[in-house]
Amino acid sequence: MESFSFSDFPEDVQLTVLSFLSPKEIATFACTSKQFGSLCNSDHKLWYSVCERRWGAETQIKKWGDGKIAYKLLYKNLSEWENLIGFWRRSGGQLAANFSSPPLIFFEWGPSFLAGSRVSPSHDGTYNVLKSPFLWMSLSPDGEMVNFLQPNGEIKLWDDFVKCCQLGFVEDFVSVNVNFMGGCHVLVEENYSSFYPEYRSIVLGKSPSLLNLNSRTEDGGEGSSEECLVTEMYTQLANKISPGGERAWRKQRKKEKERQGRRRWEPEHFVKIVDFSPTPARPLQGLWKGICDDINSDFYLVAYDVGGIICRRVSDLSSGSAAPVFWTSNTTLIKFPFSPDEEYLYDSRLHRCALAAANPIHCQHPWRETEDEVVSHIMYINSSYDLVVRDSSGISANPPQGQGRIWQYKDGTFGFGFFWDNFITDLKRMVEDGCLLDAVEV
Repeated sequence: MESFSFSDFPEDVQLTVLSFLSPKEIATFACTSKQFGSLCNSDHKLWYSVCERRWGAETQIKKWGDGKIAYKLLYKNLSEWENLIGFWRRSGGQLAANFSSPPLIFFEWGPSFLAGSRVSPSHDGTYNVLKSPFLWMSLSPDGEMVNFLQPNGEIKLWDDFVKCCQLGFVEDFVSVNVNFMGGCHVLVEENYSSFYPEYRSIVLGKSPSLLNLNSRTEDGGEGSSEECLVTEMYTQLANKISPGGERAWRKQRKKEKERQGRRRWEPEHFVKIVDFSPTPARPLQGLWKGICDDINSDFYLVAYDVGGIICRRVSDLSSGSAAPVFWTSNTTLIKFPFSPDEEYLYDSRLHRCALAAANPIHCQHPWRETEDEVVSHIMYINSSYDLVVRDSSGISANPPQGQGRIWQYKDGTFGFGFFWDNFITDLKRMVEDGCLLDAVEV
């Protein structure tokens, strides 16, 4: 039987096989022969195939960089940006004007860009999710990053950045840098330094914020942040110890305040929500949406840890007052059939439901209404935030009120309720297969 080597296969088969390798493995394979070295360095053949296989179903590879970017460079950038896909929550207190915006953002692929949208509840008694695109990330033909945002969250997701500049659509945009600080933390800050070289003639005179952030020099020159900091320190010291230094120091402080006054965007830190979807082992985990006491919808984050299960409102996480909605150390799920007492406990309660047109918010669900709404499991809530609030004597203020139930339905959603009221808050999924459910773009 005749044997075949890898070099005997057609080139398209070789490219398909190599597209499954990592860059490190491709580099190693390129060292085996001159023929394979040439093949591995083929940008429009191999590296296009690698990019197309990995991200072709999510974005249009040939549109990035106006179709002129080197695909090996594109692979490097998209590999880093891929980690942004999904949900992130703002970290830190409300110290700036832009912190009044929703704390949750959702990154997704576009045809030739990555889009970040602020996500917020609809506040109209429905499960709709308001999605407001505000951040646009792309690459120039030579591989430079082109990131900008609209502070008011009214950005339109154009594919062609150059055309937008030429038509004057970018004057209200703010050029930003998206800095990775580890795998689960990013910093979005305004770009202050040198003009973007590719579009210098287009952007110049339109908006001083459309800059490429490489440095923070006051006059817009080149230099690193560390060099600028050291220079400012020595300048301030020299001004203080030299004759007339007090006057020079005040002058520099005035210039610094003027520069700060021109800032259009306060830096924002975001932390990734890694586990935003349930899994078979953790069926309650992830981001959920439900109707609250005030008839408005809200977002909930349910997480598993070594102590059990904890549920918090997403709006509370960034404000620092992350009081749990409920938490329980008993994660045991009780399967059907249930006792008559448990059936009565569920049947006697009203569900907080999404509003249809002018319908009441509270609706009655029987123990079994549809096949998907069958209660398949029950979990005991053995504690809540109210239970652990203690009075001055150190005794829990209302220990009986901390007990409750979690009812898991056959479709994978669940509801929770406490003994002190007569309601069940039903939670629905926010995302499925990477897509935002019930999204309304504004």
